[in-house]
Amino acid sequence: MAMTARSIMDTNPTVLQPDSIIATAMQYIMQHRYRNLPVVDEDGRFLGVFGVDCLLRLALPKAVIMEQGLHSVEFVRETLSDIHRRLNQHVDQPISSCMYDQVTTVAPDTPLVETLLILYRTHTSLPVVETDSGKLVGVISYFDAGRNILAADI
Repeated sequence: MAMTARSIMDTNPTVLQPDSIIATAMQYIMQHRYRNLPVVDEDGRFLGVFGVDCLLRLALPKAVIMEQGLHSVEFVRETLSDIHRRLNQHVDQPISSCMYDQVTTVAPDTPLVETLLILYRTHTSLPVVETDSGKLVGVISYFDAGRNILAADI
């Protein structure tokens, strides 16, 4: 029997809705040490991810993240409190304001080795999305892959 993405995916991942607020997403991320959380619509269709990259972007000064922004900010002297205040200005906004929709996904029937290669190349958890419906059916993290590999019979 050929192994596929379906055989190692978490079938019950934590998900967000586009109108979930950043504070809620931040709580999940920090409590469970997630890098990204999948975002789905009311029908379970995959829309993108919200993650720590967004949180860092919101915490940094705008001049740093602008496309033609500063290349070095060694001269900026801020405290953790300053950065916290900047991030805190965004906690009531919907995650859709900072969601990333250009995400590599795999189908449930993607061969296992191909899935692991994509996981390796993308450096982040992989949403598993049904090809026809676009629905999220699972997520594969490094932990999921490692746990399944280590539990395999030799």
